[in-house]
Order: sequence, then C-alpha cells, then structure tokens
Amino acid sequence: MAETNILDKLEGLVSRFEEISTLITDPNVISDQKRYVKLTKEYKDLSELMKARKEYMQCLQNADEARQLLTSEDDPEMRDMAREELQASETRLPELEEEIKLLLVPADPEDGKNVVMEIRGGTGGDEAALFAGDLFRMYSKYCEMKGWKVTVSSFSEGASGGYKEIIFNVTGEGVYGILKYESGVHRVQRVPATETQGRVHTSAATVAVLPEAEPFDVEINEGAVKWDTFRSQGAGGQNVNKVESGVRARYMWRNPNTGIEEEILVECTETRDQPKNKERALARLRTFIYDREHQKYIDDIASRRKTMVSTGDRSAKIRTYNYPQGRITDHRINYTIYNLAAFMDGDIQDCIDHLIVAENAERLKDAEL
Repeated sequence: MAETNILDKLEGLVSRFEEISTLITDPNVISDQKRYVKLTKEYKDLSELMKARKEYMQCLQNADEARQLLTSEDDPEMRDMAREELQASETRLPELEEEIKLLLVPADPEDGKNVVMEIRGGTGGDEAALFAGDLFRMYSKYCEMKGWKVTVSSFSEGASGGYKEIIFNVTGEGVYGILKYESGVHRVQRVPATETQGRVHTSAATVAVLPEAEPFDVEINEGAVKWDTFRSQGAGGQNVNKVESGVRARYMWRNPNTGIEEEILVECTETRDQPKNKERALARLRTFIYDREHQKYIDDIASRRKTMVSTGDRSAKIRTYNYPQGRITDHRINYTIYNLAAFMDGDIQDCIDHLIVAENAERLKDAEL
C-alpha cells in the first residue's frame, strides 16, 4: 500500500532528525560554521518532512477511527460526522503523499541562497539595451512584490537608455530557488522607438542568475587581489563623481575544471564608501568563482534534464516577449499568455509556478517516486 511505502521511507529519517537536533546544540559543532550551517539546513528540510509525517499519520488514524464508527455506531448524527471525517481524510491523504514525495526528492542545495543577477543587452544594439532596462524594471517590480531587496552593484547605460549591462544582488527568503528559472536568453519582438516605418524588430538580452556564495564556500587569497579605484559614473551627486569610491578587483584563479589560470575582474560602485564597495566586490568575486567551480554540477543537471527548466544554461533561448500580440511565450514548457503589460510590471509568478511544477514532475520521475 502507498501509505506503508511512504511511512517506511520516512521512518529511516526519524533517527537522523533526532541526531541532528542534538548535534546543532553541540558547542563543538556550533564553532565549526561550515558544518553548523550545513546541519541547520538539513534540520530545516527534515523538520518539514517530520511535520508532514505527523499530519499523514494523524490523517490515517482519523480515517481508521471514522471507518470503525461507521461500522459500530447506530446514531445517525455520529455516523454523519464519521462520514465527513472519512471524506476529509481520504481527500487530504493523496495531497499529503504528493507533498511528502516532493520533500523526499533532494532539493537543489543552492535554492535557499541570495542571488547575483546579470542582465546584458545582446543582439539588437540600442533596442537590446532598452529591453535589458525593461527586464531590470520587471524583476525589480517582482522582487518588490515578494518583499526582497534589490541592490545594484554596477551598470553601463545604453546610448538611447536602458542598460548595456546591469549587475545587481537580490536578498530574501529562498531567492535562488525561484529566480533560477530566469537564466537564459530573453527575446523581444516589437517596433523600436527609432524605427520610422513601423517594422517589428527582434532583439535579445541575456539573464544570468548566480547563487551568492557564502564566505566559507570559496577560499580567496585576499593578499593576491589587485585593487584599482576610480570615480564612479552616473547618478549619485557630486561626491560620487569627485571621490574615487568605485573599486575594481583583479584576481588570478586556476579553474579546477579546466586547469587553466584566468583573470577575474569585478567592479563595485554601489556606495560612496570605498571600504564597503571593496567588501561587496569581494562578495561578488566569491560568487563568480563559486559559479565557475560549480559549472560541472550545472552541466550534470543539464545532461539529465530533458526540459531544461532550470539547467542554468545561459545560451538557451527561454522566452519571447511579443509586443504587437501582447504575448509571452516560455519555450521550455510551451507556456503562452496574453498579458504582456502586466508581466512587464512584475506579474511573473504564474509563469514561474508553471516552471516549478514542470521541474517537480521531472524530479519525481528521476527519483522514481
């Protein structure tokens, strides 16, 4: 029976949950930050499973008691109550089974992390930069709705507006697990402002979503980082333009996947305080190295996943924004809607929900649950 199979799978995790509950209170474990963070993450995941297990067992018990009442009770009112309880339990049990199956499938370990997002104008020149600006506005609005904080690290403006490139951080609860679906090439079809004959042009922008690395995820020899300072450009008042608050970090790093040494360059003009900009540039440097070191992991996912829902493949065309038709199409799951104006105002949750459902179905299939 399904319930026996699920309870058997959960039973083996009860002792592990109890073990971790003890470990995370051990001073020796707490002093080892890397191990402590890993265990608290596992504790949180197992807590959800234990909560679902408790509800599932209670539901089974309620159903059994209701069946017994129906066979032994003569009072019509009591029988009606038992019938309602049985119906409620039988409705809830399959839902709980699906929830537990998903919880049993190992989640992406990066899902709970904050992100660094990069949006770059691709083919299409000035129009691509304008579209990159529209995408940044769309994500900013969405993050605002979610209660997440958006902080711009650096940007390069397009000649006619928008951005040739913009890099920003998003901090909040489970950010990477949601925004990771946005990595890839976004294509726009519309009449550019500079087009005099009303012809529709196709342009593109690329979006990269990188999980933000924790300090202990990547080891950096800070003494080997070469620093340059410069005057920031753009908005920010006289201080930003007169004081060398902008920082540029250069770091030579050997890629463990290729064995090739390469230079990583990051800039930060986020604040008027040079030390703060240095601190944030180091955080970005860690994230970029972490991303490159995990490319093998990303490639492994890509080779196993047929739908490419969240492979991290930044060269894949994932979505088309067709302005004449007011249409959005996500090519990974054949999702099409006709509310482009609302979508560009940050109303993207429904599309992300469909992507999550598609990926979960794939995860369950891979895990044979």
